[in-house]
Amino acid sequence: MPKIAIILGSDSDLPVLDKGFKLMETLGVEFELRILSAHRTHEAVTEYINSLDEKGIDIIIAGAGKAAHLPGVIAAQTVKPVIGLPIRASLDGVDALYSIVQMPGGIPVATVGINASDNAVLLAAQILALKHPELSKNLAAHRVEMRDVVLEKDRKVQEKYNK
Repeated sequence: MPKIAIILGSDSDLPVLDKGFKLMETLGVEFELRILSAHRTHEAVTEYINSLDEKGIDIIIAGAGKAAHLPGVIAAQTVKPVIGLPIRASLDGVDALYSIVQMPGGIPVATVGINASDNAVLLAAQILALKHPELSKNLAAHRVEMRDVVLEKDRKVQEKYNK
């Protein structure tokens, strides 16, 4: 099964990943979680990035708040796709969003919305599904479930308000 590396700049960011963790379980995606700082543990970040091939990891989700340099520092050291997850730590997370989305030319970082761990996981899974057909099926099933939830809400609203 495909495996995602999730790297967070702080353990205080863990609650943001709750939706993402549940979604990975639903989709059948394995992950490895690390807490590493672009500024305080830059050597450990490099060491970890250099170990990804032997761990069978093809994609990285990097979550950080405030200056949010972690996704860019990671992307500068690998050609594996990096998905930046801006985390609301100050300024409503806009500072982290701008930091991640404004990468210099040549070192891209895909970026999802502030605190949007579910979208980070879905994007990572869609990329991994290119070489893992079973994951593609799981993603399709997830979309059907989301559709059914919305249609059920619509049914209840119609029943209540459209008499």
